[in-house]
Amino acid sequence: MRSPMFGGFSSSFTNIGSTSSWFEIYAAFSTFMMLLRTAINDLIPFKLRNYIISKVSSFFTNYQPNNQVSLQIDQFWDGLTNHLYYAAKEYLPTKISNTYKSLKVGKISKHNNVLLAFDGKQVVTDEFEDIKVKWKLIENSKDDEFFENPRKEFKHHNKSKDYDENGFVLSFDEKYREKVMKKYIPHILSTYETIKAGNRTLKIHSMQSGPWKQSDLTHPASFDSIALDPDLKKSIIDDLDRFLRRKKLYQKVGKPWKRGYLLYGPPGTGKSSLIAAIAKHLKFDVYDLDLSSVFSNSELMRAMRETSNRSIVVFEDIDCNTEVLDRSKSDKFSDNDFVDTPGGGKMVRNMPMPMPRKFTLSGLLNYMDGLWSSCGEERILIFTTNHKDKVDSALLRPGRMDMHIHLSFLKGKAFRILASNYLDIEEQHGPLIEQIEELLGKVDVTPAVAAEYLLRSEDPSVALEALVQFLQEIDVSKVVVNEENNQKV
Repeated sequence: MRSPMFGGFSSSFTNIGSTSSWFEIYAAFSTFMMLLRTAINDLIPFKLRNYIISKVSSFFTNYQPNNQVSLQIDQFWDGLTNHLYYAAKEYLPTKISNTYKSLKVGKISKHNNVLLAFDGKQVVTDEFEDIKVKWKLIENSKDDEFFENPRKEFKHHNKSKDYDENGFVLSFDEKYREKVMKKYIPHILSTYETIKAGNRTLKIHSMQSGPWKQSDLTHPASFDSIALDPDLKKSIIDDLDRFLRRKKLYQKVGKPWKRGYLLYGPPGTGKSSLIAAIAKHLKFDVYDLDLSSVFSNSELMRAMRETSNRSIVVFEDIDCNTEVLDRSKSDKFSDNDFVDTPGGGKMVRNMPMPMPRKFTLSGLLNYMDGLWSSCGEERILIFTTNHKDKVDSALLRPGRMDMHIHLSFLKGKAFRILASNYLDIEEQHGPLIEQIEELLGKVDVTPAVAAEYLLRSEDPSVALEALVQFLQEIDVSKVVVNEENNQKV
């Protein structure tokens, strides 16, 4: 016996069984969906629609059985760079196969090959021994942050929010937890070090606000090319090599494995070139820190903690920072230097308003040889200045600046190196070279000035003769000045 309910249901299908009836239903449904889509587009903002879709998609994508464990690897850990994040970022592209459908592709300067990376839509599977794990990229956007807390939209100028905070999620079966922590993650870190060693491109890091930002170190200078006195060059190289092989000695005597250098001399004598040559010789990355951009001692410590081992930290032109000037040579004022104030007091004439102190000398000294100096190892600290006599003596003592390197004006032996770098010197140019060496013994000229004359012609004879003429003019003017001074005496 047929049920009345099913009988009615069957009869309803009988009534709409024709093709035209089905077409009418489809047309009505399509019209309804188009109206619904139009209403959604008109009434719901684009960002909110994307936010809802991303959350729904994330819910289904991230769903996993109860026996699965997830480890989130964020780009930053406790305000510092998370090295495991960057290790995973370099490691995972080596696992990309032809089966993956959603990838990122790009090419940057200094790289011959096209680079591949996966995006947030693609899940990467990796196998290690008997473990099978899955990786997923997390790309945090400020749109998500806006909908979770709209007030944050007006705080994007904050220094700590001027950079993206991405991450990875690593998923695996719970029974492999110990093996993942003790074997798989160390395997990623060791692979990362191997990749860096094989594709070693030196980096230079700078920091204005937020984290360090890196670029390729493309400075062409090396110890083979810089115009430096051969004896001085040899002493620097020997000191660097001795530092590298003395790790056990530093541990034995209880000293942090670091070394400080002071490069001083007039502008244009090659301080920046020497830093690049040291970096290439050691194969160390460079961290260039502008002390004027450091807000406080705590920010200085944070910046230093984020530097890697086997690196060079550079503090350029420290004589331009009031915190490191010699306090024993502070200006003395006479009565004529003061003016009366409306309140009946005194103030120094034309003295600018005091600026808030950004960091203290003691904070810098604490990093150099205090308790903070043990954070990291195999580091080189380089300070540069044009006026050594202006720098506080507390900075200059051994243990902080272990080797003082005076980069002076260009002289004979260094000039031969400079000339051979710029020109094709042959035996016939010997007399001009000797004449220039003799003149350089009488006048003070920086390598930068001499190099400018060597660039004025591709013909070595023309360039050298121009430099001779320039040096002779300086020598004559120097003699005239000396004669005038003698007459006054």
